[in-house]
Amino acid sequence: MTYILGVSAFYHDSAAALIKDGKIISAAQEERFTRKKHDSGFPTNAINFVLNFSNIKLNEIDHIVFYEKPFLKFERLLETYVAFAPKGFQSFSRAMPIWLKEKLFQKKFIFDYLKSIDNTFKDDTKLLFSEHHLSHAASAFYPSPFEEAIILTADGVGEWATTTVAIGKKNNVEIKKELHFPHSLGLLYSAFTYYTGFKVNSGEYKLMGLAPYGKPLYVDKILSNLIDLKNDGTFILDQKYFNYSTGLTMTNKNFDDLFGEKPRKPETEKITQFHMDIAASIQNVTEKIMLLLAKSLKKEYEIPNLCLAGGVALNCVANGKILQEKIFENIWVQPAAGDAGGSLGAALAYWHIDLDNEREETHKDNMCGSYLGNEFKEIEILEKLDEIGANYEKLDQNEIINKTARDLADGKAVGWFQGRMEFGPRALGNRSILGDPRSDTMQKNLNLKVKYRESFRPFAPSILREDLNDWFEMNTDSPYMLFVSDVKKSRTLELSNEQKKLFGIDLLNVKKSEIPAVTHVDYSARIQTVSKETNPLYYKLIEKFKEKTNCPVLVNTSFNIRGEPIVHTPEDAFKCFMGTELDVLVVGNCYLVKTDQDLNLKSNYTNNFELD
Repeated sequence: MTYILGVSAFYHDSAAALIKDGKIISAAQEERFTRKKHDSGFPTNAINFVLNFSNIKLNEIDHIVFYEKPFLKFERLLETYVAFAPKGFQSFSRAMPIWLKEKLFQKKFIFDYLKSIDNTFKDDTKLLFSEHHLSHAASAFYPSPFEEAIILTADGVGEWATTTVAIGKKNNVEIKKELHFPHSLGLLYSAFTYYTGFKVNSGEYKLMGLAPYGKPLYVDKILSNLIDLKNDGTFILDQKYFNYSTGLTMTNKNFDDLFGEKPRKPETEKITQFHMDIAASIQNVTEKIMLLLAKSLKKEYEIPNLCLAGGVALNCVANGKILQEKIFENIWVQPAAGDAGGSLGAALAYWHIDLDNEREETHKDNMCGSYLGNEFKEIEILEKLDEIGANYEKLDQNEIINKTARDLADGKAVGWFQGRMEFGPRALGNRSILGDPRSDTMQKNLNLKVKYRESFRPFAPSILREDLNDWFEMNTDSPYMLFVSDVKKSRTLELSNEQKKLFGIDLLNVKKSEIPAVTHVDYSARIQTVSKETNPLYYKLIEKFKEKTNCPVLVNTSFNIRGEPIVHTPEDAFKCFMGTELDVLVVGNCYLVKTDQDLNLKSNYTNNFELD
């Protein structure tokens, strides 16, 4: 019996994952425990969780694999600064003391952290290092249902690589090609995230959500100035417009002059039509690049399956375009596509590549629905709710399903906390806020009264897998909310002549389909398919809602407020419930109504979290 612990840390989204004889047992991000979004610190809590979950001590683990090679990263920093000298001395002088003190001697640094978790852990030969993009590629291929696949990884930057192509075959993953820093699709997208006034490494999905409100007016400007894009999807970025190699910002004055405005000031400056058009333009360019890469790779390798990983793989609109064009027969995207998933990939790569172990069951998705986190027993839930002073009813499962479905049909917003926490950035029906998709006010209300965030942000539909093709122009599994598809034409509503004249954010309040709360302005939706096998309880709830309303869809958004990580414990869930305008909270078999609660327990806890 071999246990391997994978660890990712020190950039963003630190995480830990545990596999046993190649089988994924558990995985979690550190942010869920510390309540600090995208926490980059050493994942002590996440490691403790995966160890406790399997009732094993750290010194009983056979191998511990860190997701990247720190020395290669140091080499990149050094070479970059030398290449751009004397520019960038300010950020160089800030970064170097930290690198020299901590990161260059990271093996000792990590070893010391591990010893603080278990002082009987003394064998530093157990600590190994993977490569950043190999970890990503492994995280996408090994849990996938494919015997053989092309693996495309795109993100900001690993050690040197920013985009890699690997081939996965049976138990082996081999990287075939790489694009290197500073030419990065992830950093290009992040530069526009920064320019439109959103936070780099967390606000990219806002840029994607804003894009449909704009027109891609600046595509030619981007392609003529910022990027030299080849026919096969490879590219070179003109560094005279960017500041990320040497400075403390993403873009510079040349970039501002090219587009005619300075970067938007977060929180204080209004989002205008200009920002929407900029978002639409970079989204369009990203899709172009991903499509060109996908087509050229399919032509070159003639393998029918594609796996995606890296932060760019969370761009579900681009994923949807690859799917729609039917370039590959099958596509599988790692749900924890960002750095958190690197912890899982590092462990899997070591088991299969270094230890040469065969893969079992390649015909099915082995990610366990991404429900790999913590779970709370009924007795723990009851103790916590009693301790807090919550007023609840304990019901059996059928009553819970029935009452919740009725509440949703009545237009109530429900906090839904069940089973094992999700691994990755999406709530997939276990730590979710749910609503009625037929309501034309639900999107705006959930954004402004529950999530406390920008009104334009779209919500995802969770739909019973067998009903998917009746409602959306798609008939492929999408359990991880990583594909966007259009709402079925027959479900959309014709716009009036007056409505057709609207543009930008004014389109938000126009009812576009039978399920307006999950229909984006361009008639698309980010879909989660729900099946009996992966989440039987959530499936039952949607089934019951369908029975009551004839609609097999629910609004599903993550159970948190803006700037807060997804809730982890029953206390987190209750706090969020009391601090927002949620109507109902369901934790396990406990059913709570807002109006029954002691209002003294309500606190404005939104100030505890930095805005995202």
